[in-house]
Amino acid sequence: MGLTRGFMYAGATRVLVSLWKVDDDATAEFMTKFYGFMLQDNLTPAAALTATQRYMQNHSQWSHPYYWAAFTLQGDWVKN
Repeated sequence: MGLTRGFMYAGATRVLVSLWKVDDDATAEFMTKFYGFMLQDNLTPAAALTATQRYMQNHSQWSHPYYWAAFTLQGDWVKN
């Protein structure tokens, strides 16, 4: 929570954080999909997070929840 709070105090509207250490390759895949859903498909951050978690669960070698369930959105999850 300390690093998240620091970003929020610095002015970040929201922060995507991991609740536990996740494999680097899985995180790279997760972030690529997450930002693709947000920037190319114009999904809100909350919707992009949900879409990414579903993608990881159903369409990749990272289907175990260990690789995708750790990510959570902190802050203002409603605005774009």
